[in-house]
Amino acid sequence: MTNFTPREIVSELDRYIVGQQNAKRAVAIALRNRWRRQQVPAELRDEIAPKNIIMIGPTGVGKTEIARRLAKLAQAPFIKVEASKFTEVGYVGRDVESMVRDLFELAIIMVREEEAKTLRIKAEDLAEERLLDLLLPGEPDQSPDKQEQLQKTRDKLRKLLRLGELDERFVELQTETTQMPQLNILAPQGGEDMGINFQEMFGNLFPKKKSSKRLQVKDAREQLVESEAEKLVDMEKVLCLARERTEQSGIIFIDEIDKVASREGSHGPEISREGVQRDILPIVEGSTVNTKHGPIKTDHILFIAAGAFHVSKPSDLIPELQGRFPIRVELDSLGEEDFIRILTEPKNALVRQYSELMKTEGIELNFTSESIRQIAITARMVNDSTENIGARRLHTIMEKLLETLSFDAPEMKNQKIEISAENVKDKLADIAQDEDLSRFIL
Repeated sequence: MTNFTPREIVSELDRYIVGQQNAKRAVAIALRNRWRRQQVPAELRDEIAPKNIIMIGPTGVGKTEIARRLAKLAQAPFIKVEASKFTEVGYVGRDVESMVRDLFELAIIMVREEEAKTLRIKAEDLAEERLLDLLLPGEPDQSPDKQEQLQKTRDKLRKLLRLGELDERFVELQTETTQMPQLNILAPQGGEDMGINFQEMFGNLFPKKKSSKRLQVKDAREQLVESEAEKLVDMEKVLCLARERTEQSGIIFIDEIDKVASREGSHGPEISREGVQRDILPIVEGSTVNTKHGPIKTDHILFIAAGAFHVSKPSDLIPELQGRFPIRVELDSLGEEDFIRILTEPKNALVRQYSELMKTEGIELNFTSESIRQIAITARMVNDSTENIGARRLHTIMEKLLETLSFDAPEMKNQKIEISAENVKDKLADIAQDEDLSRFIL
């Protein structure tokens, strides 16, 4: 696990997310605590539970982005789920344990890719030999003189292959696939997530179908390298490492947690709301979830929950679940100055994104500082007069502003286009001021 200090974590998050310092500090401390836990004596390590976080704030202020960037920084398995997609046991829908299964599957993919990279050099050597076999097929029973001549020819071909002079030549590459019959099986709820792999169970009982593809050497080489790397990967080792990574450093981000909170004073049946909370509770508390690759313990998985809580409140969650999220962070609504910073400061700033997109068409797109401020003002006005969707409003406004240019760009080669404040006003002012119209367009 990476050992970034909290200050370094916040600094890295600042490159992509504007403001929200309290939330950044909270997740930075939580991530650092995961590293600290790995350094304490083994007998105490299992006793230190992760401090789960609940982020409260309107949509579009950076809740999901903070969690996503944190996972990249930690190089940890990370999965985002939406609480509203889950249903209580007994109802049709996904069961909450599937989030842990999905996290484990993601960890397996991560570890397998890492193992394949470490074995790539060996895989490249094996792929090269297979390519030479395809380019120069030899006969098994040959005289020593013929074998020596064949080896000399093979060495010459090897040099040409490494120099890339055979890249355009074609070879016949054979692949094998197992012919599996179509099976329709009725499984209990959650059974589909267990992922019963019938190809693994009955693969040897069904005939393998051989198919050949005619490929250029450069394409065949890449396929052979991947194929050889996959054969070299020790899946038992991969599963062991993936299980450890899931259990010790996995992060599950539960979005829209407020949608399963029982609203105070509401009338009528709220099917499965509280039931979903009760199903989530044992996973957050620490339990064992069965997967097709074996059991996974959730005791030390970090859970980050988020919700707007504009209708319900965090106190509407069942008390046991509230207690499992000891760190609560409130995110601020975004204003005009925040929008200006979002448009210009982050590494993936919107202005930079659109400029680079237009550059692919041979157009140099520039925004004046006044135009950026006008875009921010428009976004703030529309958020105030309609629903406040935070920074997501900027995406809608930028698309509307550059709609004509994006359409005509292929016919406007080698031009310089400057977006001024007047352009923004001409394009958006009438829509922004008409509340009914802005509800549909912006």
